[in-house]
Parts: sequence; structure tokens; C-alpha cells
Amino acid sequence: MFKLPARTACILAFCFLYFQHLHAHNGKVGYAYPLPKITIDGNLSDWPKGMVKYMLNAELSPLKTSGEADYNGFFQVGYNLAEHSLYLAFTITDDNFLEDTTQNVKWDSQDGLELYLDARHLPTGSGVSSFMYSQKLRNINKSYYDHFSKNASWDMMEVVMTRNGSTRIYEWKINLGDELTVGRSVGLDAFCFDRDPDGTFSYAGWGKGEAKYVNPKSLGDIILLPANNKLASVFGNVEWNQKMSVPIPGTITIRNIKTPQLWLETGVDSLGNYSADVPQGNYEIYFPDAYFINGKELYSAIQKKHQKFSVRSGEKFLIPKMTINGEVAPDLIPAKGVMLDFNASTEKEVDNFIETYQMYFDIPGVSLALIKDGKLVYHKTYGVKNTFTGEKVDSNTLFEAASVTKPVFAFAVQRLAERGVIDLDKPLYLYLPYPDIEYDERYKLITARNVLTHRTGFPNWRSMNADGKLDLKFTPGTKYNYSGEGFEYLKMVIQTITGKNVEQVLKEEVIEPIGLYHTFFSRNDSLRAMVANGHMNMLPNYDELPEYPGMAYSMHTEAKIFTKFMIFLLEQKGLKATTYDTMFSKHSEYPFEPGDEKPDVPTYMGESLEIRETPFGKSFGHGGNNGDFKCRFEVYKDLKMGYVIFTNSNTSDPLLHYLHDFLIEGKKK
Repeated sequence: MFKLPARTACILAFCFLYFQHLHAHNGKVGYAYPLPKITIDGNLSDWPKGMVKYMLNAELSPLKTSGEADYNGFFQVGYNLAEHSLYLAFTITDDNFLEDTTQNVKWDSQDGLELYLDARHLPTGSGVSSFMYSQKLRNINKSYYDHFSKNASWDMMEVVMTRNGSTRIYEWKINLGDELTVGRSVGLDAFCFDRDPDGTFSYAGWGKGEAKYVNPKSLGDIILLPANNKLASVFGNVEWNQKMSVPIPGTITIRNIKTPQLWLETGVDSLGNYSADVPQGNYEIYFPDAYFINGKELYSAIQKKHQKFSVRSGEKFLIPKMTINGEVAPDLIPAKGVMLDFNASTEKEVDNFIETYQMYFDIPGVSLALIKDGKLVYHKTYGVKNTFTGEKVDSNTLFEAASVTKPVFAFAVQRLAERGVIDLDKPLYLYLPYPDIEYDERYKLITARNVLTHRTGFPNWRSMNADGKLDLKFTPGTKYNYSGEGFEYLKMVIQTITGKNVEQVLKEEVIEPIGLYHTFFSRNDSLRAMVANGHMNMLPNYDELPEYPGMAYSMHTEAKIFTKFMIFLLEQKGLKATTYDTMFSKHSEYPFEPGDEKPDVPTYMGESLEIRETPFGKSFGHGGNNGDFKCRFEVYKDLKMGYVIFTNSNTSDPLLHYLHDFLIEGKKK
């Protein structure tokens, strides 16, 4: 049975909420009919009377409104086919209207409205265009991998906001071009932002779901219907095939067989009941996800085939009951790690494990390499670089290595230290003062060794105090706090004392001695041509390649070539034995918050390496997390074996967490 570790479950709580409805829209469905000639002027007298009002009452902000006088909102929707345009009218009641008239207007500094549009509305996922509108603000977010969204602009729309007492009207006309077709659906939602005089800020939308500005799965569905179209009502029930304490998955997909562009997600209540109104036609109904997570458990909702039905206009139709197998997905972890007896059949087991976890957790692409007896014994790539283009990952595909950059940079620093170029225990300010923190005299205690062991007192990334300065969380050298800021300071010091760009230093100290070619730290034509796209919940995430090298995060590489670095450390080349002893020794215990799951073996920070004291001896390694890319490497010193894995996904934590159990340590007792 598949059970997620508590620490992983806590870290991934936000992602797991997504997983329960990973491919689903938010269950809200609206219907748009043809409109007469409409003038965009904030006066709704030319809109037809009696149009359906879709309430903006899903309060998703931590702070809730205090009642209808404080905030109340709804929208109405229609279209004009000749103009290829969708029309929206938002009516907002708010007892206080606050407008930010400063030069630095922010999205949360005033009342406003943000519209979210998925014009292509593909069941496999397409791009969201978001439009942030107020009298003093016009912001657009785009999905650069979606041909409609990437071209979105204010030129494709008209919008006017008017006020009458405590009521304001937002009237929109949006040119959808060829995407506006009668008989299909589009994705739509909105947030209304409410700023009150006491400084409180809240927001509400049409339906549930976070990150609507990039996540089409958090939007509702609008069906574009012919005039006077009479809908059919369908309803049904979903149940487990056995007694279960786990809630039924929260949405179900209904899709027109003849017109696949007509599809919607409707909500399933706690009793398994659902209903929807659909145009006449032939449909299939199915769960949008093959797997879903509830708490710490991963469940299978695989259906052998989609259920189909036909309905006529005006008909009420009961869909036959649908049953889900209440089975926890197998975790595939063997009693004994598969690499301990590595042979030809092991490769098939490895492939099955990686590919199964890709399905479990929607991981687009993977690059994996294994070493045994100090040598590379297996390398394979899986999946795609980009879920929109479908381009395959291959042996040349480069991944963001995120924080795995740190031990590579640290190796270069250690080589410089052995030659006396830098003293690891000399305060860094004596090499290069740091104006961003010099107001705090304690910063003069920071050394390179503090950086390498994460004892600088810096936050991971800077948090500003009231004076806009970089804060120290504690006196340097006194305790542990993981920090990318420290590595960026050390990078500047290295460049100052060597008189070289850090990439030149890395070339001389790491790339050439180890043969770590096909590895880059800032953007260039080669990297652009071969890099994978990061993904957030299976959607490509646009992220400009780094213009400058960041020693905490910016390395791009792939699994096979990175094993050269792992083997170099395993064979203790390039540095003195005493230096390696120091690198592999304990420098900091990890702090744990109440409720955190502690490691099952002693685990601590060496010098830029995580050290684990396993039943198989010490291992050293490091993980990386840039959000849309996650990775990990680990080497078992006594066994002379290890692994490295790169993924282009925010959802791959369980794969990374369980990989060392599958490969080497086996199922925990």
C-alpha cells in the first residue's frame, strides 16, 4: 500500500490539494447565450433582463468578508458571434471603495477585479490569460506555451468600470477570435479584491481553486449555446466498491463525443451525488484523474472504460451508478533494494518504478543515472520536456539542478582553499565588505565555512526589515539555517579575490578537472536549445534562463554527466583526504519543528553535503528544489553505489523521497 511520509505530506500539502482534482476544473458551470448589440459603457440597461447571475462568493482568502454590505458580487455572461466576442458584466456591492492613487499601485493595495480566461480550454490543459483591472492598474499574466494566451493584450478587449454609491459595474468585451465557437466551452473565473479602510484585504471568486492566474484547472466552465437552446439535466451517483472512510473524488468530467471541445467538470458532493445541465447529444463521463491523494494515501480511480450516455433537449436523465475501486496504489518498494543485486532484470524494475511514479504524481520528465562499484551502470530518460509540445526528454536534455549547484560550487571553493587563495575561517568582510548587511556588526563574523555549513545567520533568501536591509536571523556560527543568500555572498567574494567571473573559476576548478561538460550556469544558445521546461501541476512554467550564474541555484545539467562529479567525490579525487574527512563530518544538526517527521537514520549537514548514517554506511548527497524543477543525488560510500535524478516538475517529491528505499535501502520495517 502506498503511504506518503508525514514530512513529505506536510511539504506538499498545497500540491496534494491540487492532486485531488488535478485535471479538473473547479466544478462551476455557466451558460452563455447570444446577446444583442451591447455598448461597453458601464451601463447595463442594454443587457437582456432576467439573465442568470453567477455569484462571486467562493471566499478563498484567509480573511473573510463580514457580510453582504461589506462585499457582494456576481457576474452575467453572453456572446456576440459576429464580433467573435465574449461579454461579461460584473456587479459588485462594497460598503467601502478604496482606490490606490500612488505611483506604486499594487494588486493588493486597493479594490479591483482580476479576470481569468482559458480560451482554448483543452482537457489536457491549456494556458490562462489573467487581466488585473482597476482605475490605476492594467496587468496581464500570460502562458507563453499557449498560442492564444501568449498573444493576449488589452487590445483584444474593452472594459469600463462605473460606480453608483456602494455599487460598481465592470463591463467587459473580449475578442476571442476563432476560439469563440457556438457549442463548445471555455474556461473562466474571476477574483474580486476588497480592501477596507482598516487595512484588511480579502478576495472571492466564482469557484474554488488557487493560483487561477496560471492554473486552468482552477477555473469554471462556460458553455457557449445557441439562442433558445433547451438543455437536458443529467444526474447520477458515484460510490466506492467497498466501505471507505475516504471522501469520493470531488469532480467528474462530462464530455461531448461528437464535439470534444464541449466538456465540463461538475462537482461531486460528500454523498457521491452530481448533476449538470448539458445540450442535447452523446456524452462520455469519467473521472479526470487516474490517481488521487487523500491525506497520506494515494488511491487509484482507474476506469476500464468511460461510461457513455445520450440525452435529448428538455430531458432529465439518470446516469447509471459509477463505482470506484477503493484501492490504495502499490508503493513498489521491495524488501531489499534492487541495486544490491543489479542485473538485466533490474533495469526493467527501475523503469517500471519511475514510470509508475510518473503516473502517480503527474511528473512530465525524468533523467536518471545509477552508479555501482564506482561506475556508471545505468542511464535513462523518461517522459517529455514540455507537456504542450510533447517533445521527448533525451540524453542531451538539460534540467535545472537547483540547490545541487551548491556542492559543485563548494568543491571549487575547497580547491581554492587548499591552495591558499581563500581561508575558509577568515571573515568574508575582510575580502569584500557587504553593504546590504554592514549595518549589523555581527555580519563581520561570517566565514566561508559558515556559508558551506549554512551557519551564516542569513535567511534562505532575504527578508527585509523596516529599513529595507538584509536581516540576520541569529549570530553567525551559532546555529543552522539553510541559506542561498550566503552562497551568493561567497560567490562575490570568490570573484573579487580571484579577479575572475565565477563561471571561469568553475571551469578551471570543476568542469575541466572532472569532465563535467554539458553543464551550464547561465543562459547561452546551447542551453536554450536543450533545456527542459519546468512544470507546475503538469503545466509548462515560463521561466527565463538565468542571465547571471547563481551559486545557490542556477546549474543546468543531466544525470549521466553528473555522475562524473559523484564518482570524483566517491574516489576522493581533487582534494586532500583531510578535506574530504571534514566535508563528510557533522557540522550542523537539522532543526525540526513540532510535528515534523524526523529521519529514520542520523542525518545532518556536512560541508555543503547532506550526510546520512544508513545501515549500509554513510551516504552523502544533496537535493534541489526550484519549484518547477526538483532533483536529488546520493552516494553510499561503503557500497560505492548511488543515484542521481532530475525532474521537471513541482510534484516529484514522493519519487525523490522513496527512490533510495527502492534502489538501496528497501522497505522500512
